[in-house]
Amino acid sequence: MSETPSAAPGAGARVSDCVVLAKVPEGPLAPEHFALQTEEVPDPGPGEVLMRVQAITIGAGQRAGLQGSASYAGAPEVGVVMRGTGAGVVEASNADGINVGDTVVGWTGWRRHAVMAAGDLRVADGSLAPAVHLGLLGTNGLTAYFGLLEVGQPKAGETVVVSAAAGSVGHTVGQIAKTLGCRVVGVAGSDEKCALLTGEIGFDAAINRHSPDFRAEFRAATPDRINVYFDNTGGEILGSALFRMATFGRIVCCGAVSAYDTTTPDPSPRGIPGLLVNNQVRMQGFIVFSYADRYDEARAQMREWMDAGSLVPRHVSYDGLDAAGGAFVDLLAGRTIGTTIVRLGD
Repeated sequence: MSETPSAAPGAGARVSDCVVLAKVPEGPLAPEHFALQTEEVPDPGPGEVLMRVQAITIGAGQRAGLQGSASYAGAPEVGVVMRGTGAGVVEASNADGINVGDTVVGWTGWRRHAVMAAGDLRVADGSLAPAVHLGLLGTNGLTAYFGLLEVGQPKAGETVVVSAAAGSVGHTVGQIAKTLGCRVVGVAGSDEKCALLTGEIGFDAAINRHSPDFRAEFRAATPDRINVYFDNTGGEILGSALFRMATFGRIVCCGAVSAYDTTTPDPSPRGIPGLLVNNQVRMQGFIVFSYADRYDEARAQMREWMDAGSLVPRHVSYDGLDAAGGAFVDLLAGRTIGTTIVRLGD
């Protein structure tokens, strides 16, 4: 990641670090697509707070935003602070109900300090690590919760298959499905990740998508076919799942990471609409923001499962804003497990 000069701040103004998009990627993402800058941080106005960001999270879906293919993210803009969610501590407050020292979470962007409207922040439990608020209790966990329960509608005893299963959303989907009494199969990108899924995380089976015998192993892991397929990848894995769906199966279309960081994405899978019609399969996309009025309900349930030990959050951490670009590249290359967190210090 490069460092670029910023406009000189006014006399006595607070300055703080941030990361901006240096150029729109035309091929695979690289650290040089981002630049570390300083920015002037204003005093909070009426109804606003100043927060010191302790951690930010990076998700694969942000890469779709840089392509301009995520309608909810807007078009990418060079020189603008990278979008993203942060958790931190309030340093100054002009907002009722939010006090100095409170832990808050919001759409801060990739920056060390943020002035935010109170209505754009969530006051969170300060006893939990920022990584939990950004991962399990943040957008990633909410995506897993509503995508699986509302769209997938799993039932005890059914087989649930998850792609990108060691990722921020996938590892949570699998654990929720296990909590509900389902048989869970994960697809991941390495033997190490597969071992983690069937070991610490508790999946019933896991298949390395790079295995030369992937299709045979996929069939063997789904002897009763697939009732719910939670798709984070699209492409070839989605194609394999289509041929293994049970009658009245449900496909949850959450993401298409196989197409995010390449100029030659996998072609669309064969068999649509024939396989959907023949097996009466429902295939549905969703956007988690549609469930915003139910976030508290979801967080309460996931916190209950977490406290009971049936839902264990996983994350990988990087230190410093200057590491954010490299963390993003590692995520897209499949080198991370769980939620990708960039820590900005206490």
